[in-house]
Amino acid sequence: MLNTKLLRQLSLSALGGLLLLATSGHGQDDGQDDTTTRRVSGPIKPAVAPGKVEVAPGYFLFPIAPGQPGFLAASMGELRPNHFHGGLDIKTGGGVNKPVYAAADGYISRLKQSAFGYGNVLYITHPNGLTTVYGHLNKFEGAVAAELLHRQYEKQTYELELFFQPGQFPVKRGEQVALSGNTGGSAGPHVHWEVRDAQDRQLNPLQWGGFAEIQDHTGPTLQALAVEPLAITARVRGRFERAVLVPRLQPLPGANTVWPDTVRCFGQVGLLLQGFDRFDNAWNKNGIQRVTVRVNGQPHYQHIIDAVPFPNGTRQVNNFVDYAYAHTSGRTLQKLWVEDGDDLPFYTPAGLGQGKLDVQDGQVYRIDFELADSYNNKATAHLVLRGEKPTDYAKLPGAAAPGRSKLTYDITRNLLRATALNAPTDTAGQPQYLLLRRGGRQLALRPSYSVGAATTYLYDLRAGLPDSLLLGSLHQAFDRQVMIAPGQETNYATPYVNVAFGSQTLFSNLYLSTVHRADASPLAPESWTVGTALVPLYLPLRLTLKPASPPADHARTAIYSVSANGGRAYVGGTWNEAGTQISANLKQFGQFRLYTDTKAPSAQLVGRAGGQLTFRVGDDMSGLATYKLLVGGRFRLLRYEYKNATLFTVAGDTLGPKLRGPAELHLADQAGNEKVIPLSL
Repeated sequence: MLNTKLLRQLSLSALGGLLLLATSGHGQDDGQDDTTTRRVSGPIKPAVAPGKVEVAPGYFLFPIAPGQPGFLAASMGELRPNHFHGGLDIKTGGGVNKPVYAAADGYISRLKQSAFGYGNVLYITHPNGLTTVYGHLNKFEGAVAAELLHRQYEKQTYELELFFQPGQFPVKRGEQVALSGNTGGSAGPHVHWEVRDAQDRQLNPLQWGGFAEIQDHTGPTLQALAVEPLAITARVRGRFERAVLVPRLQPLPGANTVWPDTVRCFGQVGLLLQGFDRFDNAWNKNGIQRVTVRVNGQPHYQHIIDAVPFPNGTRQVNNFVDYAYAHTSGRTLQKLWVEDGDDLPFYTPAGLGQGKLDVQDGQVYRIDFELADSYNNKATAHLVLRGEKPTDYAKLPGAAAPGRSKLTYDITRNLLRATALNAPTDTAGQPQYLLLRRGGRQLALRPSYSVGAATTYLYDLRAGLPDSLLLGSLHQAFDRQVMIAPGQETNYATPYVNVAFGSQTLFSNLYLSTVHRADASPLAPESWTVGTALVPLYLPLRLTLKPASPPADHARTAIYSVSANGGRAYVGGTWNEAGTQISANLKQFGQFRLYTDTKAPSAQLVGRAGGQLTFRVGDDMSGLATYKLLVGGRFRLLRYEYKNATLFTVAGDTLGPKLRGPAELHLADQAGNEKVIPLSL
């Protein structure tokens, strides 16, 4: 039920001032900050993760060209799509087959060959309990490579993962274990190198003193700051909107950036930041390791990205940043507070607080930011906030918008934010109340503020979901059907879809919309839209589609996600015994259709360089699933490179048959379509 008393508390606002941006000078600042509600004296100390292993400087050898100048393509903790970067990307001069050396004594505990992810990857476990990981390799070396080849022929597959006991394949510090490559999800030749602990957390290899091979005297670069209202009564510059503060000229690395004008705000607000770091003599942009904030000279917030839980914890990057803003603006802002659902081990010390700032009327808050990399190079920024209590309704300056009236809404932080363009007015010339309807009841919601011709109304959806919004003659249906809370297993079903949420699917409350259309396209006559792609998922949900007209060919019909430009990606799915519904796990909301794939994959022999074979392969829908080359009826190992859609034999293969005489290339796609291509070698 909608609550009138609550609504009267949901429409406060405040005036905001204009802001000019400037930067001044170069310098460093050791300052850190605190909220007005909790003050902690003294410096913030780095976090020590539970069970963290201390490593003496120099324990690990740099695994590529040790003792020579080296360069990194990526640092630990960079903000990537759907994950934190979990180690160091070491450049290999743009080429492959560079020697890769064991970073310390230990034994090869695991290796994997795959066309995706880390590609060919090697794991070495060390006496101190840590494991080093070497990814995107081209070739393994030594006895373990022979063991892998033997097992591949035994299983008749290239894609294979093996685990080993401590005594099987010991290695010494500095021993060559592999050759570098460009396999898996690599976007260019390099070695991805990690250090992991016994809990499989990805640790920052630079935290134990760095490496002489990697020189870094360059401080981070600030790109933007932002202030965001976090509660319904909060305002930034008089509005319930984020203020993004971008310098007219980007500061130099390590600069001290100062905004001389005051940002007026009120209530609970959060600070955000965008920036990057660089190593010496390298132009690629890397992540910022440490961000520290002080408020009025007192510690307020700090995160240090030195340990990322793997594999699930790394997806919390979508909660660590403003996910929706990154996907709509192209600007990735990292939150400088601990968001709901965030249990990352980045924040220190534990008793400092959550990073949210309560701005009181008439109070001034001097904010100092410090950005630092793993070599302790720094950049600083300074911002001043001033508390200004909002009035019940404020009319702020803004542009006129001649034309018809229009009513729209969006949802952020449990709040419905409705915006009326040229809202109808009452007899006093004020915008009329917005009516929220549910069933036979309605609730009058007064305006919070107007900016020019646009009037904003705010409502906390936790008080109940409306069916529609009405403002004068303007009517807008409310399309969210249910609120799904995080932390529990929940099912939501309609005649056309079922969405099953696990206890760790969501970061925060979700206001879910599902839409079924029966006229999508001739090839896929039905479509389902589930949620919005601007809301991230932590762990997958289970989606079940119930088509009104089930397909005739269930075996070759699967779920595909459909992009706004018409592109489609295979999701898969399993049909029930009755053939009336299909289910699959989803990592992202979006639009989905059912397509039937009846066309087998294709391949063409395009090369015989060095006596080896290279095939160009393709599949127009579901994608290649399996492949096998038989020469004279005997299995011959093939590698698959999805980045250029090729299959190729492996030089140095001593177990397979010679590439002579009659042969067959067997292909199958994910829909089960098979093709056999005869060859004469």
